[in-house]
Amino acid sequence: MSISPLERVTIEPKSPATACVIWLHGLGDSGDGFAPVVPVLGLPQNHSIRFIFPHAPEQAVTINQGYVMRSWYDIKSMDLHNRADMAGVLESEKLVQALIQEQIDSGIAASNIVLAGFSQGGVLSLFTGLRYPEKLAGILALSCYLPTADKLPENCHEANKNTVILQQHGEQDDVVPMSAGHMAHQLLKADGYNVSWQTYRMPHSVIPEQLADISAWLQARLT
Repeated sequence: MSISPLERVTIEPKSPATACVIWLHGLGDSGDGFAPVVPVLGLPQNHSIRFIFPHAPEQAVTINQGYVMRSWYDIKSMDLHNRADMAGVLESEKLVQALIQEQIDSGIAASNIVLAGFSQGGVLSLFTGLRYPEKLAGILALSCYLPTADKLPENCHEANKNTVILQQHGEQDDVVPMSAGHMAHQLLKADGYNVSWQTYRMPHSVIPEQLADISAWLQARLT
């Protein structure tokens, strides 16, 4: 069965693209929500990074009384151990894999692609990146957790065992508790992943100080 390409916001660099950041939004948002971060990152004028902000499919979300919204997977419970609908996670993983393949087909090597995401999008970027069969440039996991809660996903691929992973979380996050992000960090660290952990005095959001750190991290990976 063919997969319909995800609708997205694409921001091209002034130079021909040689690298790509695929940035996944959170529950109920869209690619438009994070696209404005690109100029704020303050990247060099001559950078060659394409930014892609895909829109999640629309579906009913259980914890929001079944309201239909953009969502990478259904959230059935606020309990971390039962929060993510794994069937939905796996379906969205296929969509993100197809998006990565599009970029590879356009001439950008997997090793020049960063998977990034916030909240639910961060969950998917982390899950997909750990299981992806080609080495990526990096994984950026913002204010998120592992959908498999207190264990690593099944079928993590050796290709990304040494890929740089950056986790960032708000110390005042009342949507995704910082403990959930830290649990993921501890699991990754214990298994030998190249993972870093940064926290900020913020709720479930993104702040300028954090974007400056992300900019430096991206430039070290992609420019």
